[in-house]
Amino acid sequence: MTTPTPAPVYVRTPAHGFLNSLSVDRVLARYDLAGSIAHAEMLGHVGILSASEVETLRGGLRRIARELAQGSFDWREDLEDVHTNMEVRLTELVGSVGGKIHSARSRNDQVALDERLFLRAAIHSVAQRTHELASKLLERARQEIETPMAGYTHLQRAQPVTLAHHLLAHFWRLQRDVDRLLATAARSNVSPLGAGALAGSTLPIEPDRVARRLGFDHPFENSLDAVSDRDAFVELAFDLALLSVHLSSMGEELVLWASTEFGYLRASPGLGSGSSLMPQKRNPDVAELVRGKAGRTIGDLLALLVTLKGLPLAYNRDLQEDKAPVLDALSTTEATLAALNSIVPDLQFERERMRETATDPALRATDAAEHLVRHGVPFREAHDRVAAHIAAHGGRFDRPEGGAGLEPGLSAAAWTFDPSDPLADRLSPGGPAPVAVRRQIELADARMRIAQSSLSSLGRLTGLIEELLQEEPK
Repeated sequence: MTTPTPAPVYVRTPAHGFLNSLSVDRVLARYDLAGSIAHAEMLGHVGILSASEVETLRGGLRRIARELAQGSFDWREDLEDVHTNMEVRLTELVGSVGGKIHSARSRNDQVALDERLFLRAAIHSVAQRTHELASKLLERARQEIETPMAGYTHLQRAQPVTLAHHLLAHFWRLQRDVDRLLATAARSNVSPLGAGALAGSTLPIEPDRVARRLGFDHPFENSLDAVSDRDAFVELAFDLALLSVHLSSMGEELVLWASTEFGYLRASPGLGSGSSLMPQKRNPDVAELVRGKAGRTIGDLLALLVTLKGLPLAYNRDLQEDKAPVLDALSTTEATLAALNSIVPDLQFERERMRETATDPALRATDAAEHLVRHGVPFREAHDRVAAHIAAHGGRFDRPEGGAGLEPGLSAAAWTFDPSDPLADRLSPGGPAPVAVRRQIELADARMRIAQSSLSSLGRLTGLIEELLQEEPK
């Protein structure tokens, strides 16, 4: 039976609190334990540890995992980081053999590994929530294929579209966000363990064995790069910042649409709250906060880039500051996605108001110019004719009787488009006509299936960590 080793006593200095990162990096604890199990198994395979030592270490590490899950783990603030907390507790449980777990390993490659494992799980979580929001937008679009509305440029009515087409524009943004997150996960699926402090080890280690055990594609190519690289965190921070910008755009439109001036969206309890003073007000608070949260994630990206910009190779303590901005960006984005996922299914659109704006004759001015183009008029000339017609009618566009003033030499029968049906001729691929939108939805469904397959594969990799931390079957 192994005799437990008393916990070491660490002397606190005035700078200790400044160096301490436990408040931030304790989120890495389970990944740290899983990495240690894989590392111990590799050390056993190459003969640095005996089989019984590997089993002892594995049992101790899994017990710590249970303590974490049960909330009974005693975090020691006098130990400066998550790695020291895990190793000290392991030594308390299994004795001096616990000190062997750090053979051929540095905290430099250890934290790099923990971050890669954490990043994999974090990407899966935020990508899944983004995928869910995209799915809900797609379902709402299916219901609004025949709902016309005005499309806007410069926040002014421009051309007729459908509500489905507008919702799908946001869908495709989110779909790219999911693709981008998955690409970051794939590109960062490289194990840094075995790089040591910066120059590997003189011991006969096998980094590729650890990489396979933890679900990585392969181990690092360069030990200096492995311990100093934070590209994956930067890429994730960028992905989250851009995703937040896309969500902010949605939030801005919800704010506008809920206003009396637009009147496209009925105020609902899920979208906001009332005024503390004005009884008639319903403020779109949720949408406004969705818009506002983007500032934080953009700031987190900048904070991370500034931290990294002047660092020489290899590891520097500045890298301790990499986690806080990424964790903040993750929690902010997850909260924003949760809010939008809760309100999108219940949005109440004012379809008659949308239809009214879509049938504004002014929105057909471009159609009139293209009508002339179909009859051989150069586009610039057609554009000028329509513009002159609008100017001559007090800034309004009304269909001229028999094409008067627009089509010299063309018969009245040549004037074929009908301003009362704003979408009749918009059949170009990717356009807003119902037939084109239905084709677009078919493409969207196919992309959703591909994304879900990729998310499932990433989820299986994430599940490897929990499998490592489970008890061996008896």
